[in-house]
Amino acid sequence: MNIQTQNFYNFYIEKVRPELASYLKIKNLHQLPKIKKIVINRGLGQLVQNPKQITNSLNELALISGQFGIIRKSKKSIANFKIRENMPVGILITLRGKKMYAFLDRLINFSLARIRDFRGLSHKNFDGNGNFNFGLNEQFMFPEINFESVKNIEGLNITIVTTTENDNISWFLLSCFGFPFDKKFEKQTF
Repeated sequence: MNIQTQNFYNFYIEKVRPELASYLKIKNLHQLPKIKKIVINRGLGQLVQNPKQITNSLNELALISGQFGIIRKSKKSIANFKIRENMPVGILITLRGKKMYAFLDRLINFSLARIRDFRGLSHKNFDGNGNFNFGLNEQFMFPEINFESVKNIEGLNITIVTTTENDNISWFLLSCFGFPFDKKFEKQTF
């Protein structure tokens, strides 16, 4: 465990958990909501035609997340989209544990701050089950990406899966971590 990851995990243990316990009035620490995993997805779109571009995209996501992803393949043929069965259509990375906290630290403290005209993440991105989804239009906000090496501008989708099924509690958990939400979503009592 590197220092940066350890500091963010310690921040969760020392600051976030006590704040959650007092706000939700829960005494048992095992009942507190927590982040279970982070899932990063990228659809390949037009890159399907060029295997070298798929490898470049896979390497970019490995730089961003710190973990190598898997290539998802189509289950059936769709003629309108020029997709055949078992053709690569996306890249999936699931982060847990140390790598999850390291990615969360870089995402909150560096990457989201580098987005041009950023006004906060929308509260409408909660799915009704306590999970938070948001998309990024390009990969340049991550400091690991070298501008000269990028051939195509591609977006990615990030899903943060929590152990709670309530969007309000999930919002409070993520705001304790420092997620920059827009100001329209206020604290509610539980």
